[in-house]
Amino acid sequence: MNGYQPANIRNVALVGHNGSGKTTLAESLLCIAGAIQKAGSTDAGNSVCDFEPEESKHHMSISLALAPFASGTVKVNLIDCPGYADFFGEVKTALVAVDLAIVVVSGVEGIESQAEAAWEYLDTIHMPRMIFINKLDRERASFDRTLSAVKSSFGPEVLPVQLPVGIESDFHGIVDLAGNVCTLYDQGIATSSGIPKSMISEVEAAREQFIEGTIVADDSLMERYLEGSVPDAGQLTGVLSRATSECSAYPVLCGSASTLTGIDQVAQAIISLGPAADARPGPPARVGDTEVRVPCDPAGKQVARVFKTFTDPYVGRISILKALSGTFRPDSVLVNSRSHVEGRLHVIETLRGKASEPLSEARAGDIFAVPKLSDTATGDTLSSKGFPVEVEPIPGELANYAVAIEPRTKEDEDKLMTALHRLQEEDPALRVERVDETHQTLLWGTGDTHINVSLERLHRKYGVEVGTTDIVVPYRETITKPSQGEGKYKKQTGGHGQYGVADIRIEPLDRGSGYVFSDEVVGGAIPKQYIPAVEKGIEESMTQGGVHGFPVVDVHVSCYDGKYHPVDSSELSFKMAGALAFREALSNAAAVILEPISRIEVSVPDSLQGEILGDLSARRAHVQRTEAGSFDGISKGATTITALVPRSEIMRYALDLRSITGGRGRFRAEHDHYDVLPTNLMDKVKPGKTKQA
Repeated sequence: MNGYQPANIRNVALVGHNGSGKTTLAESLLCIAGAIQKAGSTDAGNSVCDFEPEESKHHMSISLALAPFASGTVKVNLIDCPGYADFFGEVKTALVAVDLAIVVVSGVEGIESQAEAAWEYLDTIHMPRMIFINKLDRERASFDRTLSAVKSSFGPEVLPVQLPVGIESDFHGIVDLAGNVCTLYDQGIATSSGIPKSMISEVEAAREQFIEGTIVADDSLMERYLEGSVPDAGQLTGVLSRATSECSAYPVLCGSASTLTGIDQVAQAIISLGPAADARPGPPARVGDTEVRVPCDPAGKQVARVFKTFTDPYVGRISILKALSGTFRPDSVLVNSRSHVEGRLHVIETLRGKASEPLSEARAGDIFAVPKLSDTATGDTLSSKGFPVEVEPIPGELANYAVAIEPRTKEDEDKLMTALHRLQEEDPALRVERVDETHQTLLWGTGDTHINVSLERLHRKYGVEVGTTDIVVPYRETITKPSQGEGKYKKQTGGHGQYGVADIRIEPLDRGSGYVFSDEVVGGAIPKQYIPAVEKGIEESMTQGGVHGFPVVDVHVSCYDGKYHPVDSSELSFKMAGALAFREALSNAAAVILEPISRIEVSVPDSLQGEILGDLSARRAHVQRTEAGSFDGISKGATTITALVPRSEIMRYALDLRSITGGRGRFRAEHDHYDVLPTNLMDKVKPGKTKQA
């Protein structure tokens, strides 16, 4: 697979709902191309694309997998993407490296939420796509029912280019509407056949619709057709290829990946209808403050983007790159636009799952891998010396679900942060946060499955075992009325004693003001050198917790009087006096608990707006506004609800929202302010009690 020109490269991603058969399709394509002898089984642990132990354990794709194959003079870089909602970030990552997406839909289950989510995102990035209706050999499979749902969900540009022969267990052939030919399959072996007599009228009607749906993209062909000239298969394929690249048509294919029925025609459609690697403009990029487009030219300057990083237990870090421009060979020296560090590509490889094969070169438009590329992270741009181009960032996925993690042993504690950093290099959807106020380390991800899989990888790859605990909500407290207090610290120990008296006054401040200390002592009642000690004692007492046990904030403290002893007074005595005075004053200041309030934006299908509003109301939310559209510009027919809601009420919102919306809702939240906790809830948030993560 060395040295393919961009025109002979097809970069394709398989997307869709979990269980629709994407991985089976990928391995079936490899099989019919002769790249592998037999498609493997995830359950048996011998799958080419699902090769990670966690994928075998959970019976799903978790990371994108590269599966290239050659067909004649064309190289197809196939990327198999996860279909579970928690791993949608991998889909976004894969789509920056491809020029065509195949949306895989089960002919049994039909359109499911992640197929819709993928389609909406593909609309946003204007990605050419085809649809493959899979599993037509299964019981309850229906091409007509699924096609109707596809048209309803994905729009009028959907264009069937094939019809199935037979239904369910009798499904055994494909009619190609462009060529008006039928192919029958027996255990994956294809033979040409005439159109079945029982299907002639159905095929004629479908072919007429196909021709009319195709030639609208070509005025001259349309004119000739209206004059009675029927275009041939080559003309139809040429027009449909252009329409596919322009996103004005979405061809629909059908088959069964598990029986290899129609899979050879999927491969041919990728080559004949899918855009070549140089057919679409390159991603936006910058050189300094100047915006540029990097042409897909093998003779141009070297530019490549790292779109995936993972760690092999034997090789170490492996970076997967998309060659945007230039030709790359072993020992090429490139500069990282982020770190400005030079790096040498000692080896370049192609990957098929976890198996690697050395390459002598990779040209613009191709995808290749480089092991042990130092100081390089996902999203980095590598380019020729003197050409500091930086490609736009890879879109990330919102990490809205967190757990608190604790290392099991001292050895785990020593290795934890390094291991988490490496895990983040592989999976940018993860985020690590250290909360000083609660002394917890939080691991943020996109859902519970994402977090659980990440912790399994943490243990398997880096030997770090952690437990999870409830997340502590950082409650605080403040006062609602002025108060005074006297702190007297007196201690006699035989020699010099300890003596200090501080009189203070406390008053509430506006929310978010923090803490203000004023020295109002006159006449030397407390010597100036001891005033900082009084303040320090008060600050420590505030941090340790007030009447309800939480840190105290938004208080103005004035020290206005006191007493000292010329021999027994010290900084320690006045520090203790300040703490005692504050505790006495606080006990009479009508202290209340403050809870953190988050500002949340929730984008959901219009039909679910009422249900979401009701759920938010049950979470004590204050809805600020609702507006048409989604906050990220992805979802169609969506409403975005903006509300203020206590953080304690949305700790599991990522999971709850997915359950309510079937995976079609999205949200983002950020801290907004603190507000008084209702008195009826105060008993539920005593120190030591936490909110389930």
